[in-house]
Amino acid sequence: MNIKITGLIILGCVISVAAYTQSSGAQSSGEGAYYYDSSGQVVSGMPATAAVITVGQRQTGVSTILSASVVPYREVTFTAEVPGRVEYIAGREGDRFNQQEVLVAIGTEKLLARRGQVVANLNNANLALQNSQMQYGREMWSPKSRDVNKMPGMGMPSMFDQMFTRNVASGLGYGNPFLERYSDLYSSGTQMGQAQGLHLAALSKLREIDASLRDTRTVSPFNGVIVEKMVEAGDTVQPGQPLLKYADLANLQLSVEVPSRLIHVMEQGMVVPAMLDFNHQYVDVRLAQIYPVGNSQRHTITVKFDLPIGISAWPGTYAEIMLPDSGETSETLVEIPESAVVRRGSLPVVYVIKGDRRELRLVRLGASYAAGRVTVLAGLKAGEQLLVNPPAGVTSGWHKQPAGIDTY
Repeated sequence: MNIKITGLIILGCVISVAAYTQSSGAQSSGEGAYYYDSSGQVVSGMPATAAVITVGQRQTGVSTILSASVVPYREVTFTAEVPGRVEYIAGREGDRFNQQEVLVAIGTEKLLARRGQVVANLNNANLALQNSQMQYGREMWSPKSRDVNKMPGMGMPSMFDQMFTRNVASGLGYGNPFLERYSDLYSSGTQMGQAQGLHLAALSKLREIDASLRDTRTVSPFNGVIVEKMVEAGDTVQPGQPLLKYADLANLQLSVEVPSRLIHVMEQGMVVPAMLDFNHQYVDVRLAQIYPVGNSQRHTITVKFDLPIGISAWPGTYAEIMLPDSGETSETLVEIPESAVVRRGSLPVVYVIKGDRRELRLVRLGASYAAGRVTVLAGLKAGEQLLVNPPAGVTSGWHKQPAGIDTY
């Protein structure tokens, strides 16, 4: 009987040693150390990305969070310059175009008819100018006042009048041949000047018509996208009526209304953090422009910040920007990786490692000042040990198996 009991004890020890050896081998060859819950049951293996870190701090000044809007770097609104019917629209909202491409075309029938009339008037004015120039030259070299054909008589009487009568009459004060010639010359010059004015007016009218013809074509001033279309092909438009909005979406900015008390701490080129609302993405933006005049109603000043090129953002969406407030003192904030935060419903929690135990702790998160990191306002202290990338299903309990304990 004693022999049987002794044999059973030895057999039990062998089985226990084999099970412990198998468990140790699986643990050493698996994904890492095992996690246990409060009852001692294995939950899951710790992945290679999981790690234990020490909670750090960030020294930062107090920031003021302001609302902002994503706006295009350049945006223009095209309006009709001439009345007419819209004959062509290049595309719809979202279509991209290169520089100097035709976006909208308005009918030119009336303008072409007017141009034909102006060309005819220009030809008439050109002929009148040539005739006045010819008459002026004739008066210059062959004055009317000395024309023999206008003298009375013929033959010897005409010659007698040309040689004696005019000269004697001029000497006695009856007529002045020089003044008569000057008057005729001035009259011819006046007629030539008037003809030049009519020619210039007709030429200017032609240029005006040509400019109006060019205004019937709306051309893209830069590479961009149609963001809003106000008319369709076939609509009748009048001068000043909006046609479409066109914007450069390759370069985006943030437009912020900044209180006047924060302007003195801002300078050209400074970099501040911002958060885009539609994807909760934190980026660094650079101050590009401070408007010289403030808003008299809201008592704010418009400031624009450049977003990084290639950032995924939509014009018109909401954003937040964090500006330093020089009126407040700096503060020290606890900062942890975002991968250490676990969402339990709407409450963020973290796993704090204390010795061989794993503690579930509720925290209150603050703003993010760096990519992949978030500040903690309450629930953690600097220097505590924190579990990063906790596996799914992990709860509070033993973090690792204490030495000398085989079962829980």
